[in-house]
Formats: sequence, structure tokens, C-alpha cells
Amino acid sequence: MSCVHYKFSSALKYDTVSFSGLHISLRDLKRQIMGREKLKAANCDLQITNAQSKEEYTDDNALILKNSSVIVRRLPAGGVKATSKTYVRSRTEAVSGTSKAVCKTTTSHVFYTLHLTLNNVALYEFSKQYLSIISSKT
Repeated sequence: MSCVHYKFSSALKYDTVSFSGLHISLRDLKRQIMGREKLKAANCDLQITNAQSKEEYTDDNALILKNSSVIVRRLPAGGVKATSKTYVRSRTEAVSGTSKAVCKTTTSHVFYTLHLTLNNVALYEFSKQYLSIISSKT
């Protein structure tokens, strides 16, 4: 039995869709995910992106190889309403001026480092107070 691993962009872990064969069509993958997640086709559509290459699958007849991992995003059923100006940019391209796009993993790493730093500061302050109490008793 073959499978494709999928997760919604906000989820932490992957779920699995099983099928027979070497690949599954995008249409069939969407149908299976919607069934597993109890989503109605009338309410939304799914955007499927390859987790490794970040390639978005747009053709319903596109074939997705077994053991692939994909990221799923829910979209409104009517699609996203277009504005008069449409720009297509890479996620890593600078947005405007001197600001730079920030990768989610970089942001997570910054917050993790900040968390560790704050814990170390708190531990240092606690140790100082503890040592001062012990030294004043002797």
C-alpha cells in the first residue's frame, strides 16, 4: 500500500492518505483529504504544495508520487478575489524597501534563543540570591 503524507500549514504533525499504485492524482488526493478532514467541497478548495520543493500543484490531473510529503492550505470555494494589481513574488524575495522576508524557521530559532536566554538570566538571578542567603547564614 502506498501513501502520501500531508499536513495543514498550521498543523505540527503529518497525517497519511493511503492508496494503491505508484502515484495519486491531485484530484484524488484532495478528495481523500477532504473526506478524512470532513471538509465540504462546496465550502472550500485545497491548495497542495510539495513540502520539500515548495512547488504548488495546480493541475487536477498532476500525479503525486508515493511517499511524498505535502502542505495543505484551505482556500475559499470561489477562490481568492483578484484585485486590479496582482504581483507574484517568491517567498524569499524582499517585500519592499530594505525589509527582508523572514523564514519561519529563522523566526522560530530567534524565539527559541530568546527563551533560552531569559531562562538563563532567571537561573542566574536565582543562583545569586540563593548564594547570598547561604553566605549570610555562615
